[in-house]
Amino acid sequence: MKLVVNNTLKPFVNNPELYNPFLEEIQSRIDKVHRRLEQLNDIEEVYRAQGEIRMLRAMLRLRDDINGS
Repeated sequence: MKLVVNNTLKPFVNNPELYNPFLEEIQSRIDKVHRRLEQLNDIEEVYRAQGEIRMLRAMLRLRDDINGS
């Protein structure tokens, strides 16, 4: 299953015209969550924001994961 997914996503992650705007969007979302995180008071909301950032950062590593680097 993983090999099929990797081969399906390779054209996307290796096409700078598609992948670079994707990275910019992910980074923008990380920045928004960071700003929100700075203002949170509820510890559960802090944990949720941290988890959101963690998942977004995983998406930033998508190319490396797909290409096996």
